[in-house]
Amino acid sequence: MHDVTFLVFDGVKLLDVSGPAEVFTEANRHGATYRVRYVSPGGDPVTTSVRATLPVDGDALADPAAGGAGTLVVAGGDRLVGAPIEPDLRDSASRLAAAAGRVASVCTGAFVLAAAGLLDGRRATTHWRHADLLSRVHPGVDVQPDAIYVADGSVYTSAGVSAGIDLALALVEADHGPEVARAVARGLVVYMQRPGGQSQFSAPLRVPVPRRPALRAAVDAVVADPAGDHSLAALASVASVSQRHLGRLFAAELHTSPARFVEQQRLEAAKSLLDAGHTVTEAARLSGFGSPETLRRGFTRRFGIPPSRYRRHFATTRRQG
Repeated sequence: MHDVTFLVFDGVKLLDVSGPAEVFTEANRHGATYRVRYVSPGGDPVTTSVRATLPVDGDALADPAAGGAGTLVVAGGDRLVGAPIEPDLRDSASRLAAAAGRVASVCTGAFVLAAAGLLDGRRATTHWRHADLLSRVHPGVDVQPDAIYVADGSVYTSAGVSAGIDLALALVEADHGPEVARAVARGLVVYMQRPGGQSQFSAPLRVPVPRRPALRAAVDAVVADPAGDHSLAALASVASVSQRHLGRLFAAELHTSPARFVEQQRLEAAKSLLDAGHTVTEAARLSGFGSPETLRRGFTRRFGIPPSRYRRHFATTRRQG
């Protein structure tokens, strides 16, 4: 019997718990022997993000039976971001992790692991929206912002919400092999391994407002019309500075080059066009890439998935007949 213990708390994201738990439970239909348990600091039932009450099996801080998990899973919740982790939640994670064979987090549960010092010197990920914050608050963590999940030794972290399912499938595969994991994925009608990284799901990048007027003029020109003529010479003319000086401004404030900035804005524009239902050819032309092949190379490099496949996944929610 392999115990999987979920550490939960008031406000926990229900799908962070139920998604992975369903994976482990489904795996039992294919020969696995997982026993799923839920514990909370204090041992009281918790109110989840959707206001459903989740009963628990024990006190994470005091129950002797709570400390023997083969796998500890720390779920996420909105309240874990932007505020210090409560001592009882942090201490619960530390206590349970010390006795667990491996430790995992789903979404913002990574903030709990980081607060407990369990991610120091390790690679980790979290929801794309909070990856920068995790990196700033815990500089000792090597944050991988585009990863769906990251395994570093016996510590696993996953991206936002549904990525907990991807993580649980990876754990099942590690325990019982790819055939069992594949059977679970088929049963739950999910990807065995979804293509690409988090960036394919993320919102468009917010461009910071440059401090220097010359750089602001160049940036505004690109953002207003990504498909326009944005050669280095053209942007330098808009900014009324030399090409070399403009390159220095981009490097100093935006930590990129003019050419890479232009490509990034065109890729974001192309993604929005694909979301709206445009074909790959149309998106390439309207975003300034010109040819579908040029768009394909840049899009795949940036988002980890070809634009044609992205379009099939995201352009519509209507079932194709």
